[in-house]
Amino acid sequence: MLPAMPAHPGTPRETPGDAPRRAPAGAAVLREDVTDAIRAAVFEELAAVGFARMSIEGIARRAGVGKTAVYRRWKSKLALVLDLVSAVAAEGLPAPATGSLHGDVRALLEVAAHALRHPVASRVIPDLLVESARHPEIADAIKAALLDSRQGVAAVVVREAVARGELPAGTDPDRALDLIVGPLYWRLAVVRGELPAGYLDGLATSAVAALRAG
Repeated sequence: MLPAMPAHPGTPRETPGDAPRRAPAGAAVLREDVTDAIRAAVFEELAAVGFARMSIEGIARRAGVGKTAVYRRWKSKLALVLDLVSAVAAEGLPAPATGSLHGDVRALLEVAAHALRHPVASRVIPDLLVESARHPEIADAIKAALLDSRQGVAAVVVREAVARGELPAGTDPDRALDLIVGPLYWRLAVVRGELPAGYLDGLATSAVAALRAG
C-alpha cells in the first residue's frame, strides 16, 4: 500500500519569516507542508521518469521548493526513496477478519489489487524492483514494504484458518502468500493485464483449494 499522497500545496517555501522567532537550539525547523509537498513530488517524479532519471532538481521543481529544502531533509535521492518506501512498510496491512478462509483470502486479494492498480504504484513498484538489483538498500526496503507486512497478515490468516479447522496444522504462511498474491502480482505488475469480472473470486477459490490440498 502506498501512503496517501497529500494534495499539492502549491509552492511552499521555507523562508526566515516562516520559522518561529525562537528555533530549538541546534535544530532546524522544518515545515511539515514543505515535507509533504516533497514526498508527493517524489512519487510523481518516480512515476514520470523512474529512479535512474529522477533528480533532486526535478523533485524540487515539481514540489515548488528550492533544492536546499530537499537536502535539509535527505542527503540524496536514494535516501529520500528509502524513507518513503519505509513509510509504506510502517503503515502495515490490516489482517482481514471475515470469519472464513475464503473470505479472508478474498479480502487480502482486494487490498493487494487496489494497491497494485494504483496509478502511481503500478509504475513505481516495477521500476524500484529493477533498481533493487543495483541498490541492496532498495531491495531491503521493498522487502519490508511489500513482503514483510503481508507475511504477517498471511500468518494471521493461516493461524485463524487452522484454529477453525479449515487448514491442517503446519500450513506454511509463506507458501500461502505465494499462492494468494503471486498470481495477482504477475498479472497486474508484470503482464499488466486487466482483471475480468469474477477474477478475484476465482483466484481466491483456487488459492484456498491449493492450500487445503497441502
